[in-house]
Amino acid sequence: MSDRRLQVFHAVARLLSFTKAAEVLHMTQPAVTFQIRQLEDQFDTRLFDRTHNRVTLTEAGQIVFEYAERIFELYNEMENAIREMTDDISGSLTIGASTTISEYMLPALLGDFKSKNSDVKLRLRVSNTEGIVSMVENNVIDLGVVEGPVSNKNLLVEVCRHDELVLIVPPHHELAGKSSVSAKDILKHPFICREEGSGTREVTLDYMSAQGIDKHSLSSCLELGSPEAVKGAVEAGMGVSIVSSASISKELRLGSLVPVKLDPPLARDFSFVRQRQKFKVPAMEELLEFARNYCQKAQQEDLVNNPPLA
Repeated sequence: MSDRRLQVFHAVARLLSFTKAAEVLHMTQPAVTFQIRQLEDQFDTRLFDRTHNRVTLTEAGQIVFEYAERIFELYNEMENAIREMTDDISGSLTIGASTTISEYMLPALLGDFKSKNSDVKLRLRVSNTEGIVSMVENNVIDLGVVEGPVSNKNLLVEVCRHDELVLIVPPHHELAGKSSVSAKDILKHPFICREEGSGTREVTLDYMSAQGIDKHSLSSCLELGSPEAVKGAVEAGMGVSIVSSASISKELRLGSLVPVKLDPPLARDFSFVRQRQKFKVPAMEELLEFARNYCQKAQQEDLVNNPPLA
């Protein structure tokens, strides 16, 4: 319903980038620039300063941005008040998640939700935890699912399930028969880790550091860009790795990998993160309630099918 020029301006003002705004809006950068120029012509003043490859709001731009925030909030409040009154569960939601969560947790969850709510359009963005939180902060996505803690107190964070991390080794590896291993035991073997910025990598390095091991001791490890690549390298005998227990169900069934408990244990939370909204969005509330029930059921099934390692 709202003015397209104001939507484009709002995206650029939030992200302070014409390029990022074009990506978020699925527009070309020249089209974004054209819309901004039209709005500047309407107000007969510049709304952005573009110097030294930086984009900043002018004084007039800051005023327009503040009013745009209020306008879009009222638009959304109006639309959702009508949907709530009519019990209409529709619209579109953009969800963001890390690679691990997007590959092993969300496909089944979103597939089941979509089958029961066909009028809701779902989009998925994949990034690391820091990137997902930033997208939530800037309203690029409606809901984030992250692996690590969130420091922004202005966001709503809700733990959806617990995730244990384990060492994985090939079946005939010398550590495969161990009931547990320490961080120092792991250092004796070639280590395979995720790329810089990965939540799994960060929690692994923090764990090593907490055990008195310099995190730079793993700096020479083989770095790979996805959980599947890491598991494949371990299966091939190239080294050992620490991964989410949620990511190895298939390998456990096939017997291609052996999980070994860490001593002390290493666990983290998967959490939903979203803006603190003044009003309820029916589609979001429906998705959250569905996801809560789904995660609770999945956690219970994990305990039955994959009891804690002795």
